[in-house]
Order: sequence, then structure tokens, then C-alpha cells
Amino acid sequence: MKEGYIPRDQRKKVLMLSDDIRTHSGVGNMAKEIIFNTAHRYNWVNVGGAVKHPDAGKGFDVSPDVNKIINITDSNVKVVACDGYGDPTMLRTIISQEKPDAIVHFTDPRYWIWLYAMENEIRQQCPLIFYTIWDDLPYPMWNREFYRSDDMLLCISKQTKNLVENVLRDHPKPGLVNYVPHGIDENKYFPVINDLEFEVWKEKFLEGEEYDFVVMWNSRNIRRKNASDIILAWRTFLDQLPIEQAKKCLLIMHTEKVFEHGTDLPAVVEAMCDPEIHKVKFSIDKFPDKELNYLYNCSDAHMFMTDNEGWGLGLTESLTAGRMIIAPVQGGMQDQMRFEDENGDWIDFSTEHPSNADGKYKKCGEWAMPIFPKTRSIKGSPLTPYIFASQCSIEDGAIALMKVYKLGPKERQRRGIAGRDWVMSKESGFTSKGMGQGFIKNIDKLLEEWKPQPRFSVIKVDDSTKLDNYNPAPISLTPEFLKEIQSI
Repeated sequence: MKEGYIPRDQRKKVLMLSDDIRTHSGVGNMAKEIIFNTAHRYNWVNVGGAVKHPDAGKGFDVSPDVNKIINITDSNVKVVACDGYGDPTMLRTIISQEKPDAIVHFTDPRYWIWLYAMENEIRQQCPLIFYTIWDDLPYPMWNREFYRSDDMLLCISKQTKNLVENVLRDHPKPGLVNYVPHGIDENKYFPVINDLEFEVWKEKFLEGEEYDFVVMWNSRNIRRKNASDIILAWRTFLDQLPIEQAKKCLLIMHTEKVFEHGTDLPAVVEAMCDPEIHKVKFSIDKFPDKELNYLYNCSDAHMFMTDNEGWGLGLTESLTAGRMIIAPVQGGMQDQMRFEDENGDWIDFSTEHPSNADGKYKKCGEWAMPIFPKTRSIKGSPLTPYIFASQCSIEDGAIALMKVYKLGPKERQRRGIAGRDWVMSKESGFTSKGMGQGFIKNIDKLLEEWKPQPRFSVIKVDDSTKLDNYNPAPISLTPEFLKEIQSI
């Protein structure tokens, strides 16, 4: 019996508005882990989005699959597929049918403008919880109304929590903003040792070649991920080695080779690299968990050079598999690196120190090789007027690679295992079980305290608040309207 188990007919029901949990996106994977690690506690309906979803409008009962994975017999997990993230009509229908006790939505608030347009309607029926992934400064003040329209905000990183708290500094509410980091299943990703099946897979994947140093990049080929910078840093690093040593190094890029929102990566390799010296291997297969773990185990380290990153799931998966990480100092990657303050404590963030990108604290976990940003620019759009793009230099990326290379295989392995220990520690909470416990703790607390929003607010108006030239249209005082007024 799972700890905290509640029988199916006694559980609260929660809607999860996110990517479809059957997809392989970062949001979809995390939504799945949240649901799977709380399905003994809540009944779930995943309103699962995807671009041009082939199953849009269809419903699926995935309870049998959930039962097998979490070892219970009475889970109740449904998926309702939709294009994009849905619309008000669809949500009203689902709320009417399912009568949820709470709604959780997950990812960038810009995708949920339609949801916030009806938040007052929703919050008369059940609380609204936002699992937010905002990743960088300046404080996103344009998100204030989104945040204020939630009954609880759960934040994936310490930096995100500080950002949200500062946006809401004029709207303080105890327990409103909470830290629940992303978590990875340590049973899916782990060091593979003395495994014949893995060795056969590895030999096939690497086409019989043996390498002294393998670096992996696993992410989407989109502009802010800076895949081309990884390639250029790789070449710059290899150019500092004797040619014969350089030939024994490999960069694995697990991604789309060409993507309209990214670039043509093979073309970049062809232009920037000598195929005999600067070796780059593309991996495009959608591997199941077992083989993805094998892929991580082929590498010595996982590298990112992204502009903006809320968390960096590939890094956490790699750490869980016992590999070192090389990454920019930004967003949730700072949490994964575990920077220490003067007292040796895991740093937190505040108005005075909202990010460690400034390099105030240098010491971090030995499993990480941080790259401090070299430049900062402002990017934006009509919906996101401003956000810092903290750029790491190619040279600093190459230096970080060289430092990890010079550690040697045994030391890299030792540090990678230390990283896995950190992920699995109670202090970090970076396991899927830890993430599930964070959700249970916060949802239970909210449901105990939550009260529906009133349909109307009565505001006392005096001379100081009168609106000049305001001539409202006459109101028809129907019996229904009078009844509502009297109930306030």
C-alpha cells in the first residue's frame, strides 16, 4: 500500500491543464510524473494539449497503465486530448462533466490568456493552481494579474519563487507561493554498470568506435537553446588538444537536425568542423526510457549553453544517470548546481541577490562545471515585453569542457555519482517522488483552506472614488438578480 493512499471513491479530483502526458515534451513528462506520483491520492483528468493533436476531442482512460506503474489497483486517470491548450467552451464542458475539486495548469502564462479571462468563473467552483516555470529577470511585472488570479503558485526553481514573490510584493498572502522543483524518476535513469545488453547497445550506437571523452546535448533545436554555440564551443575546445586526442572525443546531439524554429545543425557542423577531428554525432530517434538512459550512460557529461532556461530537464536526467553537467548559471540550473553561500548552505534568492549569474558565489557541487554569463541583452515580444538573455561566451564554454576533460574518467565518474546522490537527497527534492510529495502537501493545504470567490464584490464608493461622467445603463431588476444581491 502506497504511503498516504486514499481509496478511489474518497479522493479529490484534479484537472491538469498541460501537454498531453502521453507525449515526450518536457511539460508532458513532468505532468505525467506529477500525476503518476499522486494518483494514489487524487483522481486526475489531464486536459492534454499538442500542436494539431491527432486525437483532439477524444477521451482516454489510462488508469490500467498507471496501476501497473505505481502498483495500485484503483487509479482513476483520464486524458482528454485537445489542440493547443484548449478554449473556454471546452473547459466549461469538462468542468460541468467532471466537477473537479481543483485545477492545475502548467507552463508559460502566455498560453493561458483565455483561462485567466474566465478565472473568476472558475474560482467560484474550485481553486486554480499554477505550476510556473518563469526563468529570468527583470521581474515580469506584466504577469502580475496572471499570478494574482491564482489561488496558489508552485515554482520550479528558487529563482522563479523569488521572481513571483517580487511581482506579488504588493499582494502578499501567506502560503500563496511555494517551491516545488522538477523531479526525475531515479528508477528510469541510473548508472549502468557491467551490463552486457548496454554494452551491445553502446557498440551499435557508436558504430564500433571507442572514445576517451563523450559530451551530450539533449534538447530541442530552437533558437534560445543555442545548439550552434555548443558546436562552436566543442570545436574551440578540441582545437586546444593534440589532434590524436581530439579524434578520440565525441559530441552527441540528441535533437532534430533541422527545425524551422532553430537551425540547420548539419550545415553548422559542415561549416565549422573538420569531420576527422571535430566529431559530432546526431541522434534523432525517440528512445524509450531504457534506451535514453543508455544514451546518457554513453557520455561523460551533459552540456547546455542556453539563453533562457526554466529548469533544464536533460541535465537532471543526466545527473540522475550519474553524469556531470556543464551549464550556464541561470534559472533552475542554479539549483541543480547547488551553489553555496559563505556558511556552506545552499543559496537562496532575494531582491538584493535575485540571481547568481553575477558570480557572487563560485563554489558549487563538484558534479557541476558552471559557465557564468558573459553578456546580457534584453529580448521581448508583445506578450513578453522584456526578459534578459544571458549569453555565455564560446571561449568560456570551451574552457569548461577542458576542465571536465582534464579530470580524467575516474574522477568524472566519481563526481557524476555525487551528482546522482544530490538529486536523490531529501535536501534537493529533485526526484519524481519528491515532486509528487510537494504537490500533495500544497494541494491538500489549499483544499483545506480554500473558499469560493463570491460572484459579486460590494465596494463602498465615496466622493474620493466617484467616476466623473459615468452614466450607467438602467438595470432590469429581475427576481433572479434581486435574489443574487440579497445573498451577498
